[in-house]
Amino acid sequence: MNTSSTGSFMPDADLAYTVLADLKRTVREYTTATTESNCQTVRQMFTDLTNSTLKLQGELYTVMQQSNMYPAPGKALQSDIDKQIQTANQTKQECDQFVQQKNSQMAVNSPIGQPYGSPLNMNEHFSQPGNPSFR
Repeated sequence: MNTSSTGSFMPDADLAYTVLADLKRTVREYTTATTESNCQTVRQMFTDLTNSTLKLQGELYTVMQQSNMYPAPGKALQSDIDKQIQTANQTKQECDQFVQQKNSQMAVNSPIGQPYGSPLNMNEHFSQPGNPSFR
């Protein structure tokens, strides 16, 4: 890519940055749509779109880096990496405990004859006063 195109409405580097930013934004939007999808077919479609957009973003980043349009980020300190891993592991443990607690509560509150965790039970649980609704 040429960083100073003549006759172009903006330099190639600026255009590439704009496209790269749009691809990053699109990945975020597809990821949100994936996590909020109720239908497995729709969820799979957004997962596929996310993956293909991530691939395209990675390819554009590589071309920009090779063309000296995007400098490589600095090296991370091992202590910073370890801290991030520790924080992520702690968050995962807290999420696991929360899910386990909620599953146990739902199993106790489940009416006989209905499998615990069914959509009906989830709707009843979240529509009760004092329980937040996640819709």
